[in-house]
Amino acid sequence: MAAPTPSAAPGGFPAAPVPPELVGRLRDQLAAVADEVEEEVRRQVPEYTQPEGALEGRLRTGVVEALTFFVDHIAGPGDQRAAIAETYYELGWKTAAAGRSLEAFQSALRVGGLHAWHLMGRIAEDLGLDSALVSALGELAFRTLHEAAEAATAGYGEARLRDSGELEPRRRRLLGLLLGEQPAPPHAVQELAHGARWAVPEQVAVVVFATGPIDAEDPPPTPVGALTDLDAHPPRLLLPDPDGCGRFDDRALALALDGRPAVLGPTVPLAQAAQSLRWARRALDLVERGVLPGQGLLRCADHLPALLLRGDEPLLAHLASRALAPLEAVPEAHRERLRETLLAWLLGGSNVPDTAARLHVHPQTVRYRLRQLEQLFGDALHTPDTRLALMLALQAGSTD
Repeated sequence: MAAPTPSAAPGGFPAAPVPPELVGRLRDQLAAVADEVEEEVRRQVPEYTQPEGALEGRLRTGVVEALTFFVDHIAGPGDQRAAIAETYYELGWKTAAAGRSLEAFQSALRVGGLHAWHLMGRIAEDLGLDSALVSALGELAFRTLHEAAEAATAGYGEARLRDSGELEPRRRRLLGLLLGEQPAPPHAVQELAHGARWAVPEQVAVVVFATGPIDAEDPPPTPVGALTDLDAHPPRLLLPDPDGCGRFDDRALALALDGRPAVLGPTVPLAQAAQSLRWARRALDLVERGVLPGQGLLRCADHLPALLLRGDEPLLAHLASRALAPLEAVPEAHRERLRETLLAWLLGGSNVPDTAARLHVHPQTVRYRLRQLEQLFGDALHTPDTRLALMLALQAGSTD
């Protein structure tokens, strides 16, 4: 289930400080207010006068979640909208699954919200709060109600669409559009995303993983909001806002990968999703060849130099052949020690003690090898272009 990401900043936080006694009173009376709100909803919305069945206890949960979110928010500015969105998205989903109408659910939200604000407003008045503060609190309360309604509607719509068998094909087409060779027109993305009940994010990252047997009848769970194509080669997931708060669940991703070697592409703007896929596929190829480590999830962001070097392997091989040609005059048994010393010396900024520490040898050993290298490479060893070429060639060889 793809709970929507709230689309705007919370806003509405009162400019004046909220008295601690108000927060304390609201917390103390939260259960009592929830009881009254639940009773009022059941009294005014006919569909909720009957036992909830599959939704048993969810009305109460929704009321408590919304009230708790509101109180927590005024107690200290903190964005907990993702939690309220997830709760009401699930409520909307289960409302559809239970065969209840969305109209009745929305009526319950309106009745519950108004009654809750009436009760909490009375508490605020009892404490003699400034009218401007009470007004700001009211604005925040109704914004909470609005976001809960949006999330519930999204959950209800996705459940109905999934039941019709149309949701996954629509999401598959959307994923194909986003990962196509040509940049997707924004209006086309918006149109397909709307039909697929998918909240369009600003940034995405693509995960690819090694092909293996996937049970079509019982596919692995995927992270919230991910678009998937398990039939592609390689199988892939597109993660929305992977670096955003609460949007990227490592455990959910681990379940989806089911132990397969996998690569997380770089986070990019939505319009560049195909780039994230391209880099992830390149990294997966290097993993499968043993060039990059294959334990767990490999993140491209941690291996950008290797990906850059391997972007054109024939050219890299030609560079290495030219840059390291002087070493061919050295017997093979000694050649590797000189390569190792040269790379450590370049990485250490030509500092002999640092090079010796990197190699765990005596500084005199390093000086001896450097004299050999200077005889082989001559003055070119100290020119910037040669040093850069040597570093690239040696770094590429060290990743094999």
